[in-house]
Amino acid sequence: MEAPPVTMMPVTGGTINMMEYLLQGSVLDQSLESLLHRLRGLCDNMEPETFLDHEMVFLLKGQQASPFVLRARRSIDKSGMPWHLRYLGQPEIGDKNRHALVRNCVDIATSDNLTDFLVEMGFRMDHEFVAKGHVFRKGIMKIMVYKIFRILMPGNTDNIEPLSLSYLVELNVVAPAGQDVVSDDMRNFAEQLKPLVHLEKIDPKRLM
Repeated sequence: MEAPPVTMMPVTGGTINMMEYLLQGSVLDQSLESLLHRLRGLCDNMEPETFLDHEMVFLLKGQQASPFVLRARRSIDKSGMPWHLRYLGQPEIGDKNRHALVRNCVDIATSDNLTDFLVEMGFRMDHEFVAKGHVFRKGIMKIMVYKIFRILMPGNTDNIEPLSLSYLVELNVVAPAGQDVVSDDMRNFAEQLKPLVHLEKIDPKRLM
C-alpha cells in the first residue's frame, strides 16, 4: 500500500509538521458490498486500489510512562514495494470544534532491513497482523475499507484468520498542521455514508 498523500509545500527551514485527521467506523461483512457500491459513486472516478499488507508494531520502553511506538508495514501482494515506517503521535482530542481526531504523523519509505534495524535500536515487536482491503480517494481524502487478520504463527503471513466479522472503515487526510478546515469536509463526506457506516472521532484510549 502506498504512503498517505503528502501536500507539497516549499520549505524555508526545518521540517513541515504533518498531521493526520481521522474518522473511523466499521461495517459487518454482509454490508461490505453496499458500502463499496456507495463509495464508488461518491469517490473519484477511478477503480479503487486493493491492498494486502503485513504490519508489525514495535515498542521501545524507556523511563517515560508509555513506550515509544513505531509501525513497520510492507505490501505482501505487490513485489518491489518498499517497507514503510510510520510514527503516530498522541491524539489531540481536547478541541471539540474539530470534527476529526488529529495526531502527528510521519510516514517514510525505507530499505528492506527495517525490522532488523529497529531490533538493533532496542525496539521489541509487540504484535503483528495482516490487513486486506480497498482504498478509495476523494480529493485529498483517503477512505480505507479493510479486514484485519490475526497471524497464527509469528512471521507466517500465509497462516492467518479473520479477527472479527466486520471491516474497519477509516477516512483520513494527511496535511500540514493548522489546516483544521479539512475536518469539515471529512464530516460532510461521512454524512453521505450514513446509515451504512457511522464514522466517528474515536479516542483510542477508550478502547484500551
